[in-house]
Amino acid sequence: MENKTKCISYCRVSSKEQEDTGYSLDAQEKQQNEYAPNKGFVIDKVFRIAESASGKMIRKNFIEMLAYANKRKINIILCEKIDRLTRNMKDAVLISEWLEENDKREIHFIKENFIVNKNTKAHENLVWDMKVAIARFYTKNLSEEVRKGQKEKLAQGGYPSQAKLGYKTVGEKGHKTHVKDEPRASFVQEIFELYSTGNYSVKALVEIMHKKGLRNSYENKVLKSRMHELLSDPFYMGKIRWNGQTYPGDHEPIITKGIFEEVQQKLVRQYKNPQYKKHLPVFKSKIICEECEGTITWEIQKGHWYGHCNHYKNCSQKVYVRQEIVESQIFPLFDKAAPKSDRAVGLLEKAIARKHEGSTKKNEDLRVDLQLSHDRIQRRIEKMYEDKLDGKITADFYDKKCKEYTADQENLLSDLEKLGSDDRKYFEVGYAIHELAEHAVEIYNSVNTTTDDKRLLLAYIFSSLRLNADKIKHKYTYGFEFLAEWSPLLNKNFEPTKNPNKNGVNGVLKHRLSEPRHPSVNNNFEPKETLILPNDLKVEPSNHEVCSAARTRTWNHLLTHDP
Repeated sequence: MENKTKCISYCRVSSKEQEDTGYSLDAQEKQQNEYAPNKGFVIDKVFRIAESASGKMIRKNFIEMLAYANKRKINIILCEKIDRLTRNMKDAVLISEWLEENDKREIHFIKENFIVNKNTKAHENLVWDMKVAIARFYTKNLSEEVRKGQKEKLAQGGYPSQAKLGYKTVGEKGHKTHVKDEPRASFVQEIFELYSTGNYSVKALVEIMHKKGLRNSYENKVLKSRMHELLSDPFYMGKIRWNGQTYPGDHEPIITKGIFEEVQQKLVRQYKNPQYKKHLPVFKSKIICEECEGTITWEIQKGHWYGHCNHYKNCSQKVYVRQEIVESQIFPLFDKAAPKSDRAVGLLEKAIARKHEGSTKKNEDLRVDLQLSHDRIQRRIEKMYEDKLDGKITADFYDKKCKEYTADQENLLSDLEKLGSDDRKYFEVGYAIHELAEHAVEIYNSVNTTTDDKRLLLAYIFSSLRLNADKIKHKYTYGFEFLAEWSPLLNKNFEPTKNPNKNGVNGVLKHRLSEPRHPSVNNNFEPKETLILPNDLKVEPSNHEVCSAARTRTWNHLLTHDP
């Protein structure tokens, strides 16, 4: 039996387009399988480089191929063309050095009918050098064209890469855009909203969202590093970050600029957020030391949680306070903000509506002015672009002024978004009245309430809690600050009265009838913008009844066994 010389098969495609037009890895391997027997070779191993491989991975496989050839003493390498094997001078030098080490070593470029070895003649070496140079030129030119295309894509508001989690790519080649991909887009929105509460660490969100059904494009778990990258990405608020610069995007944002900025503050200031632990106390990262402003640390002793300061900046606080002591101080704060009768609730609604009416007209006038300013800047940009095309101004001047005008437009858009903050606070008050204020203590103490539920409840009621020795100082959120101011006054005026003549029985409480609520008040109070709870993400503002019911069930299921 004739002994055949061992050889290596090297197959590579550099783009999906090449693979689709006949340069596939299978086609190259088949070609080399047919060529080898005719030359008396037998293929010992095949190295395949897919179009998805990065530049580093291509070079790694190239080095591994040469190392394998040296280890197995294989002197023949088969390849389709020179540009399949190398496109840079660095790899070409490695190949030349490999060939120079042994007279028997050869590289066969099948399609070009070209064989290179140590004894290749001068004019053939010139052909080798020229083809390497041409391949290198092709690579450099292709890279330059790609960057040029990416720059133009960014200028048009497009994202020149694959879709991010929560989006999918649609459209034909050259006109592809990114649109929301449900349900992943809703999951991404929920990630930002949950993290913005300060109740969750990144690692905790990984586990929570995986249980809810979030998967990446490969249907695998979204890991912690990817979750952190997602929370840091301005793409989800409508901006594109590319090579250190930020561009306006034309895709539909999943979150607002406000919630993105709130999340960034919490990502940077990690000590304000809970770290993932098996045991999560209710007040972890919720209370700070009044003296040094360090976060209160919680530890469990004999089945009870105790909080204490870690003496940040040489703090003198040494008291360990038990969780039940803290709760005994905050429960009266819950009650202080709670309206005690339907009539008190009705009057609070009317008071909020009247307070809101004055600012609505003012905000609307300001909104019109800001929109006119934005449109005026846009017309300037368009006129300036025409001047650039006509040669009246230079490209550098256009780029400079365009950046200035774009920055002005972004500031105006930011101001327009901030106008909605008053509305958001207004609806936050209503949300507090209808769903939390009257039952906060009951919800907190319910056997159905989890630690996460309690932490979320605290986030809605208190904007800050401070500890001095064993005493708690608080600051309400906007909604509960309003209630804490007005509820005690209304509750005093609408206390139930005793009616000794009712049915001849003394001491029976007689509540005054609830005053009918005016329809305009109800209309004003529909929650177009609300704080979102875990089960409230798919509620459409257009369906108020469904919206209200969904948010009510979110808390009511903690009070009863029938949600």
